[in-house]
Amino acid sequence: MEKNGNYHDNINKENIQKLRDMLDTLPPFCRQFFRGVDNIYGSRTKIAYAYDLGIFFEFIHAYHKKGKTMEITDYPLEFLDDISREDIEEYMDYLSLYTREKAEGNEDVTNEERGKSRKLASLRSFYNYFFRNEMIKTNSPSLVSMPKLHAKEIVRLDPNEVAILLDQVEEGTKLTKKQAEYHAKTKIRDLAILTLMLGTGIRVSECVGLDLQDVDFDNMGIKVRRKGGYEDVVYFGGEVELALLDYLEQRERIIPQTGHEDALFLSLQNRRLTVRSIEKLVKKYAGLVTSLKKITPHKLRSTYGTNLYQETGDIYLVADVLGHKDVNTTRRHYAAMKDESKRKAAKQVKLREP
Repeated sequence: MEKNGNYHDNINKENIQKLRDMLDTLPPFCRQFFRGVDNIYGSRTKIAYAYDLGIFFEFIHAYHKKGKTMEITDYPLEFLDDISREDIEEYMDYLSLYTREKAEGNEDVTNEERGKSRKLASLRSFYNYFFRNEMIKTNSPSLVSMPKLHAKEIVRLDPNEVAILLDQVEEGTKLTKKQAEYHAKTKIRDLAILTLMLGTGIRVSECVGLDLQDVDFDNMGIKVRRKGGYEDVVYFGGEVELALLDYLEQRERIIPQTGHEDALFLSLQNRRLTVRSIEKLVKKYAGLVTSLKKITPHKLRSTYGTNLYQETGDIYLVADVLGHKDVNTTRRHYAAMKDESKRKAAKQVKLREP
């Protein structure tokens, strides 16, 4: 059951409590770091930082000569000065493959370039906070080079694949017998979700957080809560409008469970859909369209961003619509398409007829 307050506020409260629980397993000076960055990072980002720091201190506790002699929760702040550049380099190597204990048994964990890069970035931010405030004398992570990242290919649906995907949501001809039973009850909702995501590029977390009052048909827009907690308006076109209107006609006949009255998209249990449920929904339908591409909700967002950039060539517009605070984030993802267009153009020019 959803608690008092809106979806986003409740998620934020849960994240705050989760961070507090994680901090109980970390050195006490970590609390000072998180207080210091409280107004800089959102609750999800802080949890990611705490997770990364947990892995780092587990490594130090297992392999650092001095770290072995104390419990992690007893490490004093000055212990950071005892961790050398070589220790950080060994940690980066450790991240390639290590074992974590879980309730259901041990789990092997691997990190490629991007995973290592993120964890080193977390560690750099952590050390930088104490170093800038002159609370430690050394800044070992800053002496270690970031892993070289190779450009990732943008995975997206081609226009014909988008059409087939939406057709399958409507018709369900390729579904299994068991899937088809549920499809009859959910196809209008599912079509509204996928059309909305493909037609606006919103994140899956933004989609599940939508309330009925967030949809404005007069202005053809939806109000979303972006990463970082700020509100934004995203506009939609005619196809999205029709899909939403069809679903809302069905939605009016549903009696939500207590606490879920405001949720736009409901499960078969009449509760607000979760991020996980939409991820499974996308995987189910995308599997009917292509087996060569791993399509996730984020890939639907990439599909929208790609289409918008191809139509407009305006990277700043794409960044604004997708809710990227830094246009360089958008440029890294979509600028490669410009080079591809240039290469295609070069092939069109014939100097001699064959």
